[in-house]
Amino acid sequence: MSEKVTTIKLLQKKAAGERLTMLTAYDYPTGKLVDEAGIDIALVGDSLGNVVLGYENTIPVTMEDMIHHTSAVVRGVERAMVVADMPFMSFQVSSELALISAGRLVKEAGAHAVKLEGGRPVCDTVRRITDAGIPVMGHLGLTPQSVHKFGGYRVQGRTESEAERIVSDARALVEAGVFAIVLELMPAELAREVTAAIPVPSFGIGAGPHCDGQVQVIHDILGLYPGRKPKHAKAYADLYSPMLEALKSYADEVRNGVFPDEEHSF
Repeated sequence: MSEKVTTIKLLQKKAAGERLTMLTAYDYPTGKLVDEAGIDIALVGDSLGNVVLGYENTIPVTMEDMIHHTSAVVRGVERAMVVADMPFMSFQVSSELALISAGRLVKEAGAHAVKLEGGRPVCDTVRRITDAGIPVMGHLGLTPQSVHKFGGYRVQGRTESEAERIVSDARALVEAGVFAIVLELMPAELAREVTAAIPVPSFGIGAGPHCDGQVQVIHDILGLYPGRKPKHAKAYADLYSPMLEALKSYADEVRNGVFPDEEHSF
């Protein structure tokens, strides 16, 4: 087995100029796949609300959802770091609640680190969590839990003032103690500027090629949802079609008395 991925290893890889990889996982089989593929980080994203639970956005996802899915991913992972998203309202109310929520994700679910969205307003919360010994990953740009505030999933940082704020927020998050930052839906040149301005790894999703690493939703890159094709995602396979055909073949064989046959009977 390869050496376990840790926050120190990620920092060393950034310093060495090695590109980093992160991919979402939501259960035991996807955690196992991500791990065996050699991905550095398995992110149990609250995007499970969209791609696993069928919600319109991430907002309805609960702490119980995150603990349930994170613990399943952890059971499938041996080498990768497992990072769990802190869901909506698990950290915004107070730093005290945030610490309790982060503690549950680590203690009950087995996560190695947590991720939360926001810039300067969450820095005190980041400090509170990291002071307790829990690694925190930041998230800037398009923060999905604020989708209603943004009026949809829109690229952030297009204006000079927005760009300056994002760079400033990134520096503030580093000072607060984050070990990495996700940069979502922002111009590539802004992501390059942020990446150069911080000593910790950046992970882009819809933020161009200049980040230290990339993160994607596993359902998008495997082509598991026909018609779901975000501009920032590349489908490396179309698994929906063969899976659908396999299920149809099973149904046909059962209906026609072909399965189970002698080979599959005792």
